[in-house]
Amino acid sequence: MTAVYYLAALLLAAADQITKLLTRTYLAGGERVTLIPGVLGLTYVENTGMAFSAFSGYTAVLAVVSLVASVAIVLAIWKRWLPHPFCQWMLTLLLAGAVGNLIDRALFGYVTDMIEVLFVNFAVFNLADCCVVVGAFGLMGYLVRELWLEERRAGGKKGT
Repeated sequence: MTAVYYLAALLLAAADQITKLLTRTYLAGGERVTLIPGVLGLTYVENTGMAFSAFSGYTAVLAVVSLVASVAIVLAIWKRWLPHPFCQWMLTLLLAGAVGNLIDRALFGYVTDMIEVLFVNFAVFNLADCCVVVGAFGLMGYLVRELWLEERRAGGKKGT
């Protein structure tokens, strides 16, 4: 069963890389293509940092962090440190995102971002970023739920 999670992470990282390749091939730096007026567009951005361009210029450090995180997540899936299938899938998303952005940092020295939400002032992002955000929030939600249920099982009345 573990192989399914690794295969899914590989496919998601590949999809991320394909979207980034298409962006680098067909859009000039900073060029915007509107997909849904006022809602969604594509804008080619080379990000040497991480979310919201934090730590710009620290590509090597961020690459090492991505590599260490990827190895830790591979181990977490393999050893089933969080055995619930939902957690395994959230770890799969985290792995896909970490690997997708690691590939960019290793090959180009920056991460290719392209998805732009037009109805709010927000950072341009990519599919790998989406995987990381969904995986992280999914895991946090699951763990908070488990803590709440554990407290209820122990007889605590907080949070009811």
